[in-house]
Amino acid sequence: MTDEIKKELLRLEQQHDIKILYAVESGSRAWGFASIDSDWDVRYIYIHRLDWYLKIDDKKDSQEEILPNDIDLAGWELKKALRLFRKSNPPMLEWLRSPIVYLQQFSVADNLRELTKEYFNPKSCLHHYLHMAEGNYRKYLQKDNVRVKKYFYVLRPILACDWIKQTNTMAPMEFHKLLGSQVTDQNVKTEIQNLLTRKIAGEELNEEPKIQILNDFLEEKIKFYNDHVKSLGRYNQPDTEKLNELFKQTIYEAWGKRGSP
Repeated sequence: MTDEIKKELLRLEQQHDIKILYAVESGSRAWGFASIDSDWDVRYIYIHRLDWYLKIDDKKDSQEEILPNDIDLAGWELKKALRLFRKSNPPMLEWLRSPIVYLQQFSVADNLRELTKEYFNPKSCLHHYLHMAEGNYRKYLQKDNVRVKKYFYVLRPILACDWIKQTNTMAPMEFHKLLGSQVTDQNVKTEIQNLLTRKIAGEELNEEPKIQILNDFLEEKIKFYNDHVKSLGRYNQPDTEKLNELFKQTIYEAWGKRGSP
C-alpha cells in the first residue's frame, strides 16, 4: 500500500502543479491500534509555484480526496500549515511527529520540528485534547452499553494531556508510548492493554457493558484538566518572521528563484 500511496502523491503533484513537501500517516495506523480494515489517513503539506502566490484573489488552501482503495488524502498548502503551526495547532504538530512518513522533500519539515521548541503552546494543546476527550466521552461512553473501541478516542487525548503536563512538550502519536509512560495504575493499564490486543487482532469491539474502571479513570482525568487549564497563564505567541523566512526559503528550494523547476 505504501507504493500506491506514493503513486497517488506523485499524481497530485502532476495534476495540481504542486510540490508535496511532506506526507505522513495520521490516523489509527500511526497511533498503533489499526484494525485490519482501517483506512489509510494520508496527510500532506504542499506548495505552489511562486506565481500562484502573486495573484490578488483568495484561493483554496487545502485539498481532500477519498479514493476507492481506502486511501483518504488531505493536504494543507504551506502558508496555511505555517499559520496553524504558529498557533501550535495539535494536528499540525502531530503530523511532524508521525512514525509513518511517506514523503519528505526539502528542509521544511526538519526546520519546523526544530522550531516546535519555540512555538509549542502547552495551553493550546491541552485545550484541544481536553475538548476532544470530553466530547467523545459524553457522546460515546456514558450509557450502560457502549462501543468499547471508542475508549481509545478518549484515552488517547487524555493521555496526551498527561504527557504535556508532565514534560511540557508535544505528545507522541503512538498510543503505546502514552500508555507505557502515563498510566501507573496497573488495573487500569491491564484493561486498556486487553482492549488494545483485541482491537489489533481485528475484533469489531461493538457494544458491550461499559468498563467502569476506565470510566472512573477518564471522569477523574477530565475533571482534573478542566480545572488545570483554568490555572494556566497567558501564552505569548512567538514572532512570525521566522515562519515568513521559512516560507520564502521553501519556495526557492522547491521551484528555484524564479518559481520554475
